[in-house]
Amino acid sequence: MKALSVRQPWAWAIIYALKDIENRGWPIHYRGDILIHAAKTCTKKEYHLAKEFCQCLGVFIPELISLRRGQVIGIVTIVDCKDDLQGKC
Repeated sequence: MKALSVRQPWAWAIIYALKDIENRGWPIHYRGDILIHAAKTCTKKEYHLAKEFCQCLGVFIPELISLRRGQVIGIVTIVDCKDDLQGKC
């Protein structure tokens, strides 16, 4: 099965907070189930920026120390890939 590595807390948000859009700089043509792998690395600065963003949306994420990293944390289904403004998917 395919997997996608995502930095925390975004990986947590995909699995537990119904984050249903992931922005990437490359297209993905695959459709179907894919594992979400929480990347090992996450700086405190990255975490705090994401936490502030999520709080503005009413989503409160766990503290960084309690987020699992370096492992698969769930499975989602890719159903589509949208083009960005530069014509990439």
